[in-house]
This record gives sequence, structure tokens and C-alpha cells, in this order.
Amino acid sequence: MSIAMNLEKVIDGRGIAAAVKKEVAQEVSELKGNGINAGLAVVLVGDNPASKVYVGNKEKACAAAGIYSEKYVLPEEAAEDQLIELVDALNENDNINGILVQLPLPKHIDEKKIIELIKPEKDVDCFHPYNVGRVFTGDPVFMPCTPYGVIELLKRSNIEISGKDCVVIGRSNIVGKPMGQLLLSENGTVTICHSRTADLKEKCKAADIIVVAIGKAKFLKADMVKPGAVVIDVGMNREDGKLCGDVDYEEVYNVASKITPVPGGVGQMTIAMLLKNTLTACRLQNNL
Repeated sequence: MSIAMNLEKVIDGRGIAAAVKKEVAQEVSELKGNGINAGLAVVLVGDNPASKVYVGNKEKACAAAGIYSEKYVLPEEAAEDQLIELVDALNENDNINGILVQLPLPKHIDEKKIIELIKPEKDVDCFHPYNVGRVFTGDPVFMPCTPYGVIELLKRSNIEISGKDCVVIGRSNIVGKPMGQLLLSENGTVTICHSRTADLKEKCKAADIIVVAIGKAKFLKADMVKPGAVVIDVGMNREDGKLCGDVDYEEVYNVASKITPVPGGVGQMTIAMLLKNTLTACRLQNNL
């Protein structure tokens, strides 16, 4: 039996994501019964292969959940003004409840400007400063999809967060910082670590829950993990042509009480929570 087959230890991101998507689909169907359609627009600039895959997966997930979706693909050399014009039009389009501009954008386009241009009530990625601020004040409208997915994985796996020592490795605006805040909102005691953290190994060994989002293949080793800790791997890397996370899975599996695999873990949840945010946006825009 491969280690990934021990269902006691492995947190099944695929199964939990499927459950979330099924719940969203049920609610979308109920809204349709009342003449309300949820709609998401996804904008891709350029032909980044990874971005193309993500956008394709989002399209399929929308179709499966009954969410109306539109895809806009602009060439790599598209002018910033062209993207601004498109976002402005989507902001005013009543058929579109959520707008997602796939990052990264080409270097000649100001990401910050584009993110801030999206209406906060349509910002289903939760990147707009207004929505980020609400997350950090404990009164979110939306939650960032990947950290939101991690919290959902923990809760649906009956893993207690309250009172636990939590370490987040990584301080990006997309995962690390909001991840720390969401764990704090669940009454975890949170330490955010990064490339300049002193005694990183010791901090990790004191943690009950470790979330790794550092972008380095197999970074977290078994000697960094307290026996019985829960390990959540947000990384997505390629090593020798194979997908792997930021956690040395085969090593850490033997120490952790629960662990997410790559693939089949957190990645599955990100799209599920995007659908959930789109549903929330639809409800709010229809005063439901």
C-alpha cells in the first residue's frame, strides 16, 4: 500500500472540494429556481501555460456547478488601457457577479492598479484592499480562496484550530499573510515565518499546525515537525517532471498526524472556494 492510501493520515482535498462544489451547485440551482443566475468572468492576459490550465479548470468547475461563466483572453502585448476598459465593462455588467483577473500579468501592466479597479463587491479573489481590510478586521465579505480552502480542509477534517500553535511559512499577500489572519480569527496562536526568520526549525517543531507556502520543493523535512502535528502543503512545484509540494511528503508523512498530498490537497480547494465566493457575491448583489 502506498503511503497516500492511508486514509487515516491523508487529508482528502479532492473529496472535500467535491463536497463544497456539490453544496454550491445545490444553492446555485435554488437561485435559478428564483430567476437568479450566478455569473463569473475570468480574464487571462498572455499565454502563460500554468495560467491557461488554471483558467480551464475554473471554466469546467463553473459549468459543473451551474455558474454562468465568461472567459476573456487578451494577447501578451495587450495595452494596459485595453485591460482597464474590459474590467470597467465587467464592473457594469449585471450578468457578472464576480471578476477574476488571472495573475501574474505581463510586466508592462500594473497589477495593483488592475486589482484596485475591480469593484470590491465583485472581487471574488479577495485581493482588493477593501476586502483584504475586512479580512484583517474580522468582518470579511469574501475570503482569499486558498487560505479559505485551508480553513475549510481543517474544519471538515475535524481538526481543532482554537488554542493551537500555528506556524505559517511564507508571507505573500495571496497566501501567507491572509492565512495567518484566518487562523487567528479561528483563535489559533499564529507565527508567520519567512526567509529571514531566525530558528525556523525550532519554531516549526513547536507547532501543532504548520501551513507551508514558500514555493520551494520539499522544503519542510521530518526533523522540522513535532510528532503528531498537522501539516498543510500549499506548494505546487515540479521536480524531475513530477508535481510536488513544499513538504517532503514521504518524510513528513511518518511524523505528522494529518497531512495534505500534492496533488490532491489544497489545490483542489482553491477553485471550490472561488465558486463559494462567486455564490456569495451573487447573493449580496441580489440583496439575499
